[in-house]
Amino acid sequence: MIVTDSDNNAADDINASIESHKGSQPPLYQTLKPSLGAAMGRAQRLWRDAINDIAKQMDLSESRWQVVVNLEKIGEGATQQCLATELCIEMPSLTRTLNQLEKQGLLERRPSPTDKRSHCLWLTDQGRGISQQLEQRVDQVRQAVLEGVPDDKLNIFAEVLIAIEDNAKALKLNKAQLELKNHPPENRQTDEKHTSQQSSHHEDKHQ
Repeated sequence: MIVTDSDNNAADDINASIESHKGSQPPLYQTLKPSLGAAMGRAQRLWRDAINDIAKQMDLSESRWQVVVNLEKIGEGATQQCLATELCIEMPSLTRTLNQLEKQGLLERRPSPTDKRSHCLWLTDQGRGISQQLEQRVDQVRQAVLEGVPDDKLNIFAEVLIAIEDNAKALKLNKAQLELKNHPPENRQTDEKHTSQQSSHHEDKHQ
């Protein structure tokens, strides 16, 4: 069979068309439905639900097992504020959870040796036993969820998550700074005083 220049040109055109088609395909992360962020949230919820199932067997709600696990990680003796920051929750919510754990006999609050206004958190002997059991079961869930994903990809995934979180924090900080710039404290105080005066004047007119 004789291959002509025309045949070679035709083959080149086909290959170029194939490569062009490949390049037109969107990246995988753009094809996730409904979005990359939603997929991340969905995976996190499924992972969390699996841990919730085993925690329920130990009479621990989601908020309570998160306190137990994270206190073990950041170190006993941490302040309530430190733990609230670690968990990204408000102090009133954390206080309710701590009260429940104290009632269960799993945790105790002690006055801080350096600041009597603060309390440090410590697991009881029973709490440490529960924490160890929980960590073993959580590790089993972790291994099942990450089954088949090599360490090098997990490392890349971790780096990406850190970058995304940093960017999200920067957005939140920028928003707070913009609000402060547009509504500085002195302006807010002036606005509140003006509003109060208007209200008083309105009441005087109707007396």
